[in-house]
Order: sequence, then structure tokens, then C-alpha cells
Amino acid sequence: MNFFKRIFKIGQAEVHSAIDNMEDPIKMTEQGIRDMKSDLDKSLEALAQVKAMAIRAKNDTEEYSAKAKDYQQKAMLILKKAQTGGLDTNEADRLAKEALVKKEQAQQHVNRSQEEATKFDESVAKLEKNVQEIKQNISKWENELKTLKARVKVSKATKNLNKQLAEIDGSSTVSMLERMKDKVSQEEALAEAYGDIADSGKSIDDQINKAIDVTDVTADDDLAKLKEQLGMSDTDNETKES
Repeated sequence: MNFFKRIFKIGQAEVHSAIDNMEDPIKMTEQGIRDMKSDLDKSLEALAQVKAMAIRAKNDTEEYSAKAKDYQQKAMLILKKAQTGGLDTNEADRLAKEALVKKEQAQQHVNRSQEEATKFDESVAKLEKNVQEIKQNISKWENELKTLKARVKVSKATKNLNKQLAEIDGSSTVSMLERMKDKVSQEEALAEAYGDIADSGKSIDDQINKAIDVTDVTADDDLAKLKEQLGMSDTDNETKES
């Protein structure tokens, strides 16, 4: 069962890939150009064939026209020969008649060839117009493709640049500042916590001595004792100063 599911998923992926490729404007344009070039090749081949038939029809017209004139002249020569006595009159009439029949047949071929040549010429004109139109379309779409590829490159470069700028402003800088703020706040809180721990570890005497400057009090007492030993008093100092 899982095997068939995997096959189905692979098939889905290929279909989606094909759809994506079909929807790619560059690939679609390139395929369109290839199709037009294929149509151009077919149109050129058809044009060459029709032109060949038109040329053959014109050659047939000239050939049968020449035969019709030839039979006409032969019929005239036969009658002239009979007129001069060089040929039996009945035989001359028979041969001249046969020549005129051949002339008529040749003339019919001339008429048919002329009609065919006219039709072929019309077909050639249409095909040449189609060929020219296909060439113009190919040139147009090739230029469009160049422009499209250039626009895609510019759009991708712009998108990547804007994406980088957005990531720098949005995710990198702002996130970095937020992390720094959190880090500083954490360090400040940690320092305060260590201070509280240090204060809580001091004795009551340490706390009292910190509240008053014990050093200054002890120094004052020592100074008074030293003056007493020297026989000095605060009144003497005051007298001297006055």
C-alpha cells in the first residue's frame, strides 16, 4: 500500500513540475518560437512545392501552345501541298483534319495549364504572405523573449536585494538588538542577585559598621588620646587659631 502511495506522490510531483514549466513565461515563449519555426519550415516546404507546380504549369502552357501552333502550321502545309497537286486531296483533308484535332487537344492542355498556373500563382502569393508573417512573428517574439529575460534578471536581482535588506532590517538588526537587550537585562538582574546574596552573608556588626564610618570614629578617639598624652587640649588649639 505504501509503495503505491509513493508512486502516486512521485506522479503528483512530476505533474506539478510540468505545470510549473508550462506556466513559466520564458519557457512558454521559447516553445512558442520553436513551434513558429517549425511552422515556418513547413510553410517554406509547401511554398517550394507549389512554386514548382506553378513553374511546371507555365512550362506545360508554353509547350502545348507551341504544339498547337505546330499542328496549325502542319495542317496549312498539307492543304497547300494538296493544292499544288503534291498530295491527294482526300488524303490531304484527312491528315489536315487529324492535325487540327491534335491542335485542339494541345489547346485544351494550354487552357488547363493556364488555369492551373493561375491557381498556383495565387497559392504562392498566399504562402509567401504566410511565410513573411511567420518570420515577422518569430522576430517579434525573439525580441520579446530577450526583453522578458532581461526583465526577469532585473526582477530577480531586485527581489534578492530587497530580500536581503528586509532580512537585515527585520530579522538581523532588530533581532540582534532585542537579544542584546535581553542579555543586558539578564546580566543586570544577575548582578543584583549576587549583590543581595553578598549582603545577606554579612554579620550584624558588618551591617552596623557599614551604616556608620567606624574608621572615622576610631581616628577621632586616637587623636584625642594622643593630645592628652602631650598635654594638649582643644582650648589651646582654639587660642592659637584666634
